[in-house]
Amino acid sequence: MRSFFSLPRWIVLTVALALALAGGALAEVPHKAAKPAYAEEQTILQTEKNSPEPGFDSAASGKQHMDRHYLGQYGATEGTVILQRGGNTWRLLRNGPIAMTSGFLLLVTPLLILGFYLGVGPDRPTERETGRRIERFNRWQRWVHWSTAISFLALALTGLLILFGKNLLMPWMGQDVFSWFAMLAKLVHNFVGPLFIACSLIMFVTFAKRNFFRRWDWFWLKHAGGLVSHKHIPADYFNAGEKIWFWGGVVLLGLVMSVTGLVLDFVNFGQTRYLLQIADYLHLGGATLYMVGAMGHIYLGTIGTPGAYEAMRHGTVDANWAKAHHELWYDEVTHITPPSPPGMHRRRRE
Repeated sequence: MRSFFSLPRWIVLTVALALALAGGALAEVPHKAAKPAYAEEQTILQTEKNSPEPGFDSAASGKQHMDRHYLGQYGATEGTVILQRGGNTWRLLRNGPIAMTSGFLLLVTPLLILGFYLGVGPDRPTERETGRRIERFNRWQRWVHWSTAISFLALALTGLLILFGKNLLMPWMGQDVFSWFAMLAKLVHNFVGPLFIACSLIMFVTFAKRNFFRRWDWFWLKHAGGLVSHKHIPADYFNAGEKIWFWGGVVLLGLVMSVTGLVLDFVNFGQTRYLLQIADYLHLGGATLYMVGAMGHIYLGTIGTPGAYEAMRHGTVDANWAKAHHELWYDEVTHITPPSPPGMHRRRRE
């Protein structure tokens, strides 16, 4: 077998050159996913064609900023950047697949809720009222709930205007008029955002104790809360569906929107454009899922469950309503010992 060194010199040189070029290419920070949109960006690419970026092992690489192709002097906060080529990739994704998916979900969800309402129908109202009222939410709890809800609605409306307004409103409203609406929406969104975060934190402290899962919540989930069968499944102060909304929506999605919203709102802490773009992706995704969940929550808290809205509006519910929808909590407040999971015997205190 011929050794590598016995091969013709031109083959050895060719292989060595190919390995050198491959090593240089592998050392570059990947940036080819960015899509150039302007002549200036094409100039950047041509200029850098023979000057690859440092590799990932270099402190000057794009570890913190994956797309460092721009016109302007690179600064600690990128305040002097004129053009960043990765920004066009962000724009194409944001205004393309992300906006399309968000719009699809926000349009389909109300239709699904309407179909459920027409096909299955709302929960059956309590057969008769006793006239005896039980306090379900005190004034503080109602204030916390409505403050969070109102601030969320303000963010949802202004966020939708910012995301879709240019395509839906500007064509018939005109650029000048729409610019004022967009500016107002941006200001409201930026100032209400921190208020929503504060309200969400207070809501967590106020309601977290009542939202821990208990063993009887599985029984409620197995029967889907009686939403289809219209049977009243025993539940605690909050049923399992409400607990899922609390932890998955208010806490998890609220945290995603809050953190990313602060990153986008206060841009004077050294955030790079790349970080802002990732935060924007997560913010839009979290907000879309939050709005989808909120639609279901609003439906079940109003026409989907007769009597539920009065509980949050006035703070009290009829005793029969409490027994039908939250039987374990009803047992607790009416001193039935012990508050037992479904299927277990209950007896009143003597």
